[in-house]
Amino acid sequence: MSRYNIWPSHLQPRFPPPSSPSTPAEAVAIIRMTTGKLLLAIFAAAALPSVSAITPQQLLSANRYGAAKPNPAGDFALYTVSKYSFEEKATARKWAKLDLKTGDITDWDGDSSISEFVFVGPSPSTILYVNGTNEEGDGGISLYLGDALAIHNAKLVASIPAPLSGLKASLTPSGNINFLLSGQAYSNGTAYNAELAPTSPSTGRIYTSLYPRIWDHWTTPQRNAVFGGVLKKSCSSNRTSTSSYSFDGQLTNYVSGICNVTCAESPVDTEGDDSDYALSPDGSKIVFRSKDIDLPLANYTSSPLYLVPFDGTADDAVLLNPRGAAPYVEAEGYTTNPVFSPDGDKIAYFQQNGINYESDRRILYVANADAENAEITRLAGNWDRSPGSLAWSLDGETIFAQASDLGRDRIFSIPTTADDDYVPQNITNEGLPAGFWVIPDGLIVSDSKIWSSRDIYTVSTTGETLKVYFQANEADAELSGLGPEAVSEFYYSTNTSEIQQQAWIVYPKNFDATKKYPLAFLIHGGPQGSWANSWSTRWNLKTWADQGYVVIAPNPTASIGWGQNLTDAVSGRWGSYPYWDLVHAWQYVNETLDYVDTSNGIVAGASFGGYMTNWIAGRPMGKWFKALVTHDGVTQTLNSYASDELWFMDHDYRGPYNATGMAPGSPYYDWNPLLYTDEWTTPHFVVHNDLDYRLAISEGILLFNMLQVKGVPSKFLSFPDENHWVVRPENSLVWHTEIFNWINYYTGINNAPSPF
Repeated sequence: MSRYNIWPSHLQPRFPPPSSPSTPAEAVAIIRMTTGKLLLAIFAAAALPSVSAITPQQLLSANRYGAAKPNPAGDFALYTVSKYSFEEKATARKWAKLDLKTGDITDWDGDSSISEFVFVGPSPSTILYVNGTNEEGDGGISLYLGDALAIHNAKLVASIPAPLSGLKASLTPSGNINFLLSGQAYSNGTAYNAELAPTSPSTGRIYTSLYPRIWDHWTTPQRNAVFGGVLKKSCSSNRTSTSSYSFDGQLTNYVSGICNVTCAESPVDTEGDDSDYALSPDGSKIVFRSKDIDLPLANYTSSPLYLVPFDGTADDAVLLNPRGAAPYVEAEGYTTNPVFSPDGDKIAYFQQNGINYESDRRILYVANADAENAEITRLAGNWDRSPGSLAWSLDGETIFAQASDLGRDRIFSIPTTADDDYVPQNITNEGLPAGFWVIPDGLIVSDSKIWSSRDIYTVSTTGETLKVYFQANEADAELSGLGPEAVSEFYYSTNTSEIQQQAWIVYPKNFDATKKYPLAFLIHGGPQGSWANSWSTRWNLKTWADQGYVVIAPNPTASIGWGQNLTDAVSGRWGSYPYWDLVHAWQYVNETLDYVDTSNGIVAGASFGGYMTNWIAGRPMGKWFKALVTHDGVTQTLNSYASDELWFMDHDYRGPYNATGMAPGSPYYDWNPLLYTDEWTTPHFVVHNDLDYRLAISEGILLFNMLQVKGVPSKFLSFPDENHWVVRPENSLVWHTEIFNWINYYTGINNAPSPF
């Protein structure tokens, strides 16, 4: 077998191409075939049509779409559309209504202040929604109930004096509406509102345990909690009426008060959201996830589920899957995405085995929603994928799970009778779903792709595309002309893995395979992550390509979607396996893709990709590039212990620093970029942000200072109001502009002026 075989036999997609390319001029393109399924086919790269370029400003000012959420009958769906204006320095937001019968898309009359909603009955179009402000103007929210088809008639049913969110609601058999919201709580369990809270004349903070700060904020005495309330129906009202519900102002906190080493919290700070808890369809039960109260928060990922009656309190919460309990004693780690079955009798969820590893394989379980008989069953336990979200079929016989798979995020179907050896079948192929819901005809999916920020379509439960409703690249002027013909992929062999590994190719505007283009070699973060077939407003592969580069985005060791062994193999080997995989990917491009000028290329990466760029800078590979870009990367491995989540270093560096030491044989020593500063010569652009507490800003300053002292051409960009990412449009435009000016100058593209 050739070292660079585009389609290795053991990594065939479910829908393989009719034949394998044999020359560099043949690339793998993604097209929609007449069967209605998304298949892979071969096309000649030299025959690519001219497509429009997308600039950073177009990228950032293009429409951004929420996931289309359908009503229970599958008649229509609602989703948000937001757009930033660089002229007005503001974001406009509205709601759209998609008619699932006709395909018509119209503006929905819902006010832009509606932040979220749920369909709750008594009719298929009845919704309960959150208004971002209340009439009292005290920093709280309001709840309104109405008919989505006549939303202007919605009635105010509750005013809550706290900024709660994450709405869940169910119509009870008695006709009342039970609802859940989440937010911060005082230690006494009441909802916290910063606008109403007393302030201290001192700004001092005192901590006596780990986890003083998380992601981009310092921890406070307040903890997240799930609150429940009841909208009571008037005894004289008609069951189908929405005009006679009232709220007595009473909220029950189901989380605060569950304490041991530390108090329970749900959602789990910044890593959690409303998928951390669920309300049964009849409104009688609640399930929520919390960090393990018997373990230090910063050192372990264990997070079990609690089950509690809606009319109970935190005192009634019972562990559903206690750590190490039979029959799955190995299931001790991270638990996510609890969802009740349609009849409310069961709860599906994912759990990892590893207790200090956030990227262990997630396994699907189903538990009885009965605190006295919480029997648990494992489904497809040997499936070598790690699913991340789920939904039940309407009959409760099948679970649909989304998982990374071969550079995509696909939706798979798993029957509730599946044994450990069952291999789930994917019913979607390309793209990365932002959300999906089960409707009577199948599933409605909202996903994105490298060439489209949002596609909305329906598929049958067996994988047939039923109807494509919307494609952003065909609807939005900023994305006009983008298409799958600008994307391909290849597989290549490496000396660090038994399986062949994948990389994406993204072509620039007006690509011509008879010409040569500078290389943009991009490295993903994680390290347990991937470059997927998805749209991004931060690292948008097509925007990089349209500067005039051929983008190569490899998925080396640590990447997700090719089996857990490849993901796990990075542990203790940060500068080893991934580095050599990247070397082989570059060699494949150098030897095989005649249209790529590898002698005139750049490398860039963020987070782990930033670490790897720093590592490459001191290795032989660093001399292969004209310029480097590091965004929020590790410079000195020992400084990693200034992070928030210590389990990450304990796992990936194979123990805490005091256990392994800074000596040969320790990952802290062996893979430390600072050991190779004598080899730093390539011009280097550094980005690091003040609010990045996962990777402290001192890492970026250290890198820049060292480069400057050595006389290496370098530049430093920092944002005081950004964390690990750059998300504010104006900041993002500066980020793109400065980085592109840097790399374009050193590669000579577009006659870029000196960045100094």
